[in-house]
Amino acid sequence: MSRVGKKPVAVPAGVTAKVEGQTVSVKGPKGELKFTVPDDVLVAMDGSSIKVDPRSDSNRSRAMWGMSRSMINNLVVGVTQGYERKLEITGVGYKAAVAGKNLQLSLGYSHDVNYPIPAGIAIATPKPTEVTIAGIDKRQVGQVAAEIRAFRGPEPYKGKGIKYEGEFIFRKEGKKK
Repeated sequence: MSRVGKKPVAVPAGVTAKVEGQTVSVKGPKGELKFTVPDDVLVAMDGSSIKVDPRSDSNRSRAMWGMSRSMINNLVVGVTQGYERKLEITGVGYKAAVAGKNLQLSLGYSHDVNYPIPAGIAIATPKPTEVTIAGIDKRQVGQVAAEIRAFRGPEPYKGKGIKYEGEFIFRKEGKKK
């Protein structure tokens, strides 16, 4: 039994949720999001909450049960609070700046890396060594953060590169002569 799937998703005041077949749409103060629930799961409105149940007792159905409930909860949290991910840039001369609809990264390459900011995402650089990514879709915010981090991931010897805020980089000792 899924402990996550058992709990209904509460819909707070100011948020409207609709279930049409297998599609759940949630509209709130920050925007509107939709999610199509897999066929292995039954989803229904239950007053001011959304209830998710498995259609059968198969392993796939039970796995989709918990995942679907989490995805619906992410929709509700996204349209009410939104999501934010912070990146830290470490390295001499490494910096970031927002230039129009692009994020311009200087990461020690012979050229600057220009990353086009996708629709629905807001990127800010409070300091040249910090990047803040915000949006209402948790998956999209995480994907954008991962793509930016991939331009120059943190290396274990000097710790240079782009890392998530609070991420621990295991440091290696250099070779001894």
